[in-house]
Amino acid sequence: MCLLVGAGYAALLYSAKAPWGRPLNYVLAFIRFAVVSFLCFLLLSPFLKTTTTTTEKPTVVLAVDDSQSVGLFTPGAVLSQATRGLQQLTQTLTERGFRVETRPLSQPTHLSSPDSLRFTAATSNLDGLLSTVGDAYDGRNLAGVVLVSDGIVNQGRSPVYSEYRFPVYAVGVGDTLPKKDLSLSNLTYNRVAFSGNRFPLEVEIGYEGFGGSPATVQVRENGRVLQTRRVTLPANGRRTKTTFLLTAPAPGKRRYEVLIERQPGEFTSLNNQKTAYIDVVKGKLRVLLAGAAPHPDLKALRAAILQNNNFELITYLPGIGGLPAPTYDVAILHQLPAQGNLGGELLAQVRIRRVPTLFVLGAQSDLAAYNRLQTGLTVQPRGGQTDEVTPVPNPAFARFTFEEDALRRFAEYPPAPVPFGQFSLSGAAEAALWQQVGRLKTQRPLLVFGGSPQQKQATLLTDGSWQWRLQEAVEHDARPEAYDRLIIRTLQLLTQNANKKRLDVYPTQDDFTTQDDVTLGAETYNAVFERVYGQPVTLTLTDEQKQTRTFRFVPTEDGAPLHLGPLAGGLYRYQARATLGGQPQQDAGELLVQEQQLEALDARADHNLLHQLARRSGSRLYYPQQFAQLGQDILKANYKPVIYEQEDLKELINLKWLFFLLLALVTAEWAARKYSGGI
Repeated sequence: MCLLVGAGYAALLYSAKAPWGRPLNYVLAFIRFAVVSFLCFLLLSPFLKTTTTTTEKPTVVLAVDDSQSVGLFTPGAVLSQATRGLQQLTQTLTERGFRVETRPLSQPTHLSSPDSLRFTAATSNLDGLLSTVGDAYDGRNLAGVVLVSDGIVNQGRSPVYSEYRFPVYAVGVGDTLPKKDLSLSNLTYNRVAFSGNRFPLEVEIGYEGFGGSPATVQVRENGRVLQTRRVTLPANGRRTKTTFLLTAPAPGKRRYEVLIERQPGEFTSLNNQKTAYIDVVKGKLRVLLAGAAPHPDLKALRAAILQNNNFELITYLPGIGGLPAPTYDVAILHQLPAQGNLGGELLAQVRIRRVPTLFVLGAQSDLAAYNRLQTGLTVQPRGGQTDEVTPVPNPAFARFTFEEDALRRFAEYPPAPVPFGQFSLSGAAEAALWQQVGRLKTQRPLLVFGGSPQQKQATLLTDGSWQWRLQEAVEHDARPEAYDRLIIRTLQLLTQNANKKRLDVYPTQDDFTTQDDVTLGAETYNAVFERVYGQPVTLTLTDEQKQTRTFRFVPTEDGAPLHLGPLAGGLYRYQARATLGGQPQQDAGELLVQEQQLEALDARADHNLLHQLARRSGSRLYYPQQFAQLGQDILKANYKPVIYEQEDLKELINLKWLFFLLLALVTAEWAARKYSGGI
């Protein structure tokens, strides 16, 4: 039909006598026939079907445990043999049509060659390494994973309890022979101590081959020996404990080194030392917990506060007992101010003394009276309606951070009631938590920090948070850590010294480890203590050896912190400077970085773990001298390439080059007619 339409159109147009010759007439008729026929054909929506064939070679991943324990405790000759074996295995498998990648424990991406391995990883998480490989090759032609490791696991769960969708060929390195060694296995202490009080520091000593012998243990601070103790190691054991009682000095962050003196014949002294970091504070903070009436929230808040030894709790219910003495440092007012002016005397006492306050709003709250307190949050309810919400962290809030585990637990919380209405923030008020209604994440506040520099205030807009702590305790073995941390950090933020500084720089966590990205938050204020942004801040960081590093950054509205990157373990002091409104401002502080020595604790390789892991996947345990046999076994498994076919349908009318071809034909016909005297 398309051809007939094209032929008819050309015949009607070019059958009449033309001013040009017959050959040209035939050519023009053919062009018109082709163009019209093809346009009619395009009206039928034709399409092209293309089939693409891809061949994927079988892939073998060399998963290498490049942790410090492998480099420290594997004999040099054995480690060199393992590295050469990996290179030979790579060459053998590549020549036989395999794709080979090397993935070390310390890097998320693969290496170009095994000879670039450096055994420097501070922890051993074999399950994380194998799971990462499985996720990266999900749905692809993964023939197997060659795991080169000493079998020591000190982070994450043991890989023998995980299921992997690929065979694991384990190669054991390290040394399985027991060695004469002393190690400081663990330190147990409270992170917070009170100035002038004595606090215990419990030391756990591990030993092999020194049973019945004495060991000398010292506690030092800044190189000065505080206490020395000789401990007799039981002959029929492998671990023992001893406890030091130390006196907390002046307030500040303190670093105590615990050291076991090296014994003759000891294999290594790398695991003979650990460090305790203790925050010495002035004294306990007194917390007033007052409520309009008995409520499950009060019990939940009380339990969370008593988890921290830094707080002393006072409880009060208006009308039951006398007004508490004004000796408390922070107040939690549950549904106060209440309807009927209940608790008015207590509110007046808190307001006059400018006590930092956490308000918890609920069904008995007098919201009109609350709005007059100028907390930075105004609530305009719509009748007695409520929303059922769960907490969602505000990513722009930087005064404290929420751990990944806390985010997962927040998502499990049951909904709690909040007033339904309009919420408005004023001044420097910030929301730490937003409301999530069902699956909808809103920007309506749930936990707000506001008030003034003279009286810090916070507001939690639900009296149903007790359900959160109860649910978390049920789901996580009576350990509601996320809820307790939220309450404790709220109180700690409220009880910080009133911010009369125009430059405020602070660590985003209580302490960091050597694996963390150390971050500092910064806030800048104008002369009337309103937040300002875009002012350059210069920060000087000084370590315990008096070496300094300088950083420059600009605080922004999104609350992005200053990233210092990973730091070596120790106590650091910092000093920040900025010019605000033409006046120089400065702030100072300190931060702790805890050094992890996990890799030096255990010098004995665990090949039994590797044997179990390989046997579960139908393989066996190999050793560095057996790489040739390992290569033959992989080849015998007869892994094949996988061929993928992909079909693609594309409408012909979408091909751009056809448009330009038709345009060229029409243009040529028009130009020929015009040139030859036609119209």
